[in-house]
Amino acid sequence: MILEPRESNIFQTRMLEPRFTVALIFLVAFWSSALVAESAIGVNWGAVSFHRLKPSTVVDLLKDNKIQKVKIFDADQDVLNGLRGSGIQVMVGIPNEMLGVLSSSTDASDMWFRQNVSKYMVKGGVDIRYIAVGNEPFLTSYSGQFQNLVMPALLNLQQSLKTANLAGYVKLVVPCNADAYESSLPSQGAFRPELTQIITQLVSFLNSNGSPFVVNIYPFLSLYGNSDFPQDYAFFEGTSHAVTDSPNVYTNAFDGNLDTLIAALTKLGYGQMPIVIGEIGWPSDGAVGANLTAARVFNQGLINHVLSNKGTPLRPGVPPMDIYLFSLLDEGAKSVLPGNFERHWGIFSFDGQAKYALNLGLGNKLLKNAENVQYLPARWCIANPSSNLNQVASHFQIACSVADCTTLNYGGSCNGIGAKGNVSYAFNSYYQLKMQDERSCDFDGLGMVTFRDPSVGDCRFLVGVTDSTRASASSHSTRASAASYLRYHWWVIVLVFIIRGICLFVF
Repeated sequence: MILEPRESNIFQTRMLEPRFTVALIFLVAFWSSALVAESAIGVNWGAVSFHRLKPSTVVDLLKDNKIQKVKIFDADQDVLNGLRGSGIQVMVGIPNEMLGVLSSSTDASDMWFRQNVSKYMVKGGVDIRYIAVGNEPFLTSYSGQFQNLVMPALLNLQQSLKTANLAGYVKLVVPCNADAYESSLPSQGAFRPELTQIITQLVSFLNSNGSPFVVNIYPFLSLYGNSDFPQDYAFFEGTSHAVTDSPNVYTNAFDGNLDTLIAALTKLGYGQMPIVIGEIGWPSDGAVGANLTAARVFNQGLINHVLSNKGTPLRPGVPPMDIYLFSLLDEGAKSVLPGNFERHWGIFSFDGQAKYALNLGLGNKLLKNAENVQYLPARWCIANPSSNLNQVASHFQIACSVADCTTLNYGGSCNGIGAKGNVSYAFNSYYQLKMQDERSCDFDGLGMVTFRDPSVGDCRFLVGVTDSTRASASSHSTRASAASYLRYHWWVIVLVFIIRGICLFVF
């Protein structure tokens, strides 16, 4: 899931040289699983949170729920180290901000590959199956910023894969938003005119290298962004607003969107290209229509629909290869530019506790909670009932400018708890973010610590966790992290060229 706004339409609804022996050992270790590519339900694991669980805790959560495929948004070393030896198949992401460097030379892509892929792909290491080159780089809101960087980066990285003897195992993909294609009916699907050339090059590359087309589909966003969008069409339980595209009839937005993509690919001569759904889900809070019931109904309906192998009208009996639910955990530090719901896509809350009953079709009938989560003491910061709260506005604004208060907004789970409840929620969110530092509950005497849980109904007053990793760093946006990563590696690459030049001059 990206931090920037997504576009939507009616069918959519975000320096050691490589060794051959290392690659051989890894390939042998995973040979049996590589022989059969099975469709599966996976998850996106984002980590833009004030309260990050230890990667080992999250990996145990994945394993306990029999989730064997995970997509991450960058090559986070803590996350990748946590995945070592787990047997979970991984899609590693490259932020859009890295595309410029990776498109500059094979030296740049070789370096990135060695540091973020090769060193993990050893016996007992990480089973990396895909590298996502950019994330929705063709979004209309980017105004073509990354468009010309995608293919050069792909070609360089493909060469790096070949150098490491992993081109037959690891596949490069480019997750696209569904705004890359458009139509009034699924059968008329076509890529946006300004993307026709680059998408043609992309699908030719994917086809030549045995890679699927990865697309992110969000029916919720169509419903959220269009008051005329029929609500029941976003779900899988039937609709009174079916779309007739003779001879096909569409009763849900997912099938309509997917067939729009299939029609667009067919126009380019790649109608049989395998498709992976990189992101799809429904938020549980932060907006009208984003609630626990809707999230459960959508996600369960989606899973049942896909696992039924019905496929779509244009691909009957052929569902997508894989579907990665968005997302595994709530991410309370994400940008709310698209909407307050951005922080509430998880099927689990930030601390790994299941939000609702969900059968992933992977062996467990219900989700299993994360175990051995280490919480801060059971205490909360609330508005002091004996204080005059007339002067609380500035403190409330300060607390919510730092901590997450999105559930207080219209449509949120805490929207109806009253003015004093709102203040208490804001104070507590700030207090937990500051790891229950007693000074953080002062607010000029307006706050007080209580040992009685102030949660009301579905409005949960959180308690922070103590087993978080790099908590301060995780509060930064993905964009800032990527920019820092970019600057560091750019200077490393420049240094390599300087040293190479010196060597050539001397020798």
